[in-house]
Amino acid sequence: MTIIGIDVGGTKIAAGLVTFPEGKLTHKRTIATQASRAGVEILADVEQLVSGLVAEANSAGNPVSAIGLGVCEIVDAQGKQVSFQTIDWPENIARNQLLNYCPVVVVEADVRAAALAETLFGAGRGSPIFLYVSVGTGISSALVIDGRPFIGSRGASGTLASGQMPDFRGRSPTELPATLEQIASGAALPLRFNQREGGFTVTAQEVLSAANSGNANAAEVIRSAAEALGASVGWLINILDPSKVVVGGGLGLAEGLYRDTFIASARQHTWWPPHLAVPIVPAETGTNAGIIGAAAAAWHRLIPESKRGSCGDPMQSS
Repeated sequence: MTIIGIDVGGTKIAAGLVTFPEGKLTHKRTIATQASRAGVEILADVEQLVSGLVAEANSAGNPVSAIGLGVCEIVDAQGKQVSFQTIDWPENIARNQLLNYCPVVVVEADVRAAALAETLFGAGRGSPIFLYVSVGTGISSALVIDGRPFIGSRGASGTLASGQMPDFRGRSPTELPATLEQIASGAALPLRFNQREGGFTVTAQEVLSAANSGNANAAEVIRSAAEALGASVGWLINILDPSKVVVGGGLGLAEGLYRDTFIASARQHTWWPPHLAVPIVPAETGTNAGIIGAAAAAWHRLIPESKRGSCGDPMQSS
């Protein structure tokens, strides 16, 4: 069975064809989100990706059975997007438009989709309870219990980094971030570095590279960011008692100062000695977790056998 997986993040939109039950990703395509644009413009790019992937699948003789859409917003238990902080798609507009390409479309929060990918095909396999943490443009988390990412009562269980933090170690008088995302995310690092340097660095990777080259301001930004993230994850370990922590997202998977400091901080902020042995490991599905997981959400959880049909050219949904 072939399913389209789409991962819509604040920086990029990634999509591809995923075959099941093996969870193999092919024909991956990535474009910039340009999240400052209107939601309809972003959706037009998603539709273009879907149209091309449907054509690729048909050409290969493996027609698409469903579309899984992961979005960096809060998605409730009914698969409805209920926040619009980054991607403004109200009233299920994305799902309704994609129904023109396939009769089965499942919408899921991107972090729960990625956690599902790790549950089925990655570092979470065989773990009855584990915590997935995604660190990219934003920061979010998902607790997986018996193979199912926990949704919560309203779908907002993964909002790890959106609430205000009272303080964080290492803040200078010119830095006033209020949330973990404003301190430790991929979007935050260049902003905080530019505050110190007065420059125009635009990516987290540039800040990481500057730190590796000996820039003291870059190193301090990274250390304070990773310490704040580690304190938050350590707190979650104390509260949730997971068997392991799986870390994904572009920044979460970056090796070096950020990751090393983050893990040390998480250990420092766990109070019970056995929790010091909780493994903190990188996501095995890597930066493809969102695509694979979005497709898996459609395949694994929400598609009745009777509706696993095929998709062709754009059509009118019934």
